[in-house]
Amino acid sequence: MRVPRPAGSALPFLPMTRAEMDRLGWERPDVLFVSGDAYVDHPSFAMAVLCRVLEAAGFRAAILSQPDWRSAAPFRALGRPRLFSAVSAGNMDSMLNHYTAQKKPRSDDAYSPGGVAGLRRCREAHRGVPVIAGGVEASLRRFAHYDYWSDAVRPSILVSSKADLLVYGMGEAPLVEIARRLDRGATLADLRDLRGVAYLLGAGEELPPLAAALRAAGAPADGTLELPSCEAVRHDPRQFALATRQAHLEMNPLNGRRLVQRQEGRLLVANPPSLPLSEAEMDAVYALPYARRPHPSYTRPIPAAEMMRTSITIQRGCFGGCSFCSLTAHQGRSVQSRSAESVLAEVRALARGPGFAGVVSDLGGPTANMYAMRCARPEVERACRRLSCLHPTPCRLLAADHGPLLALMRAARSEPGVRQVLIASGVRMDLANRSPEYIEELAAHHVGGHLKVAPEHVARGVLDLMRKPRHDEFARFGRRFAAASARAGKEQYLVPYFIAGHPGATLESMIELALFLKRSGFRPRQVQD
Repeated sequence: MRVPRPAGSALPFLPMTRAEMDRLGWERPDVLFVSGDAYVDHPSFAMAVLCRVLEAAGFRAAILSQPDWRSAAPFRALGRPRLFSAVSAGNMDSMLNHYTAQKKPRSDDAYSPGGVAGLRRCREAHRGVPVIAGGVEASLRRFAHYDYWSDAVRPSILVSSKADLLVYGMGEAPLVEIARRLDRGATLADLRDLRGVAYLLGAGEELPPLAAALRAAGAPADGTLELPSCEAVRHDPRQFALATRQAHLEMNPLNGRRLVQRQEGRLLVANPPSLPLSEAEMDAVYALPYARRPHPSYTRPIPAAEMMRTSITIQRGCFGGCSFCSLTAHQGRSVQSRSAESVLAEVRALARGPGFAGVVSDLGGPTANMYAMRCARPEVERACRRLSCLHPTPCRLLAADHGPLLALMRAARSEPGVRQVLIASGVRMDLANRSPEYIEELAAHHVGGHLKVAPEHVARGVLDLMRKPRHDEFARFGRRFAAASARAGKEQYLVPYFIAGHPGATLESMIELALFLKRSGFRPRQVQD
């Protein structure tokens, strides 16, 4: 059984070494968290959030960061975990972290000082200990998926990794429940009724009945949908497209069905997504005792840590539903926001902290201006199966009020010790155009010279495929932002993001984009292909 941590022995960081565990009086951890990222104890980094949440639930979580996967020795250094090993590639897909879209090795890594650790090494080091895969890479590769770098459709990452269970989406709730159940003596089979998990059935196993806990009020009566098989999507692009669309249509946790897909003689089962966190639950996650800096063992700076050190997350999730974006498959469409009191408490803590120069570098999330926005009719939201609340036209039930965000921005910049609060997350322009007051406030107080926006393209057909708003929304926002900046006496510019080579783009549409860039005086510095 777990032994409570002795009073007064807490360290500012979760343990990464045997010496740190000894100082805490630990013989072994309950959970060994293996990550492809450097350990930065900051709420913008999933490793820190999940391990802090486990710690708050009473479990001992130790971190194995970027181990040498060529040997099992680093995996044994912290001892045999009592409950399970959790393995994540980190904040980015491991292939994306190592290679550019042109399949060239990247010259830098924002999440390392100055790969993903092998799941099989966990098996070799600790035979019989359950292995749980998670993170954004696992979320995006839980079904048969197209791998750009090998130009092939591959089976679920569960097939290749041999993990016992996969947690997809934001993992706080399922990971804590897994730990609690295993602590009570549950088996891996007992975890199959959890939301937000996927698993492979054995070759001779029957699909279990749908557990009552997985039934959603708005889901069809049968509760289970079979996707085209791995073999089918590998050989038929239309079947691949159908499977992808079906999976996205089941991502509303309030009505999503259990999905199954045949994988090389076995059946993959993906339960409905985890329910969104409430405001109180979000506040609790961000109130945990993060050190807000990299583990002291690192001697060289970690670029992502420097970038995120003074940033504050106010919400997660995005209801934009852009077809090229991973957010729907990982964070989900439900916007989950922290209370203003929670955010301001973090601003005050940041202002009191060492080395704070008076500037909050970002007050945002996946989208800067979706804070506290959601469906105005919860009973409709429970049954809604739209892929986007904004495309092809904004839903009339979307409560897109910038009022709570404006109040938060004003309060944050008024805190003692705070000189400026910047908005570095991307602004959703079609939402911002609904609130001239927001654009005025943004331009006057929250832009450090450049503001990121994402029109993505100008050709109407490509924008429709992307599920992005018409080009005139970008033009309208640009005019209003320029005028608001002039009224504030500031010289400020938009930094627009465009995507080249999106599926469905043609030579004609690319020429249209090139001509627009030339007319507008934009000189592309980087291209995302």
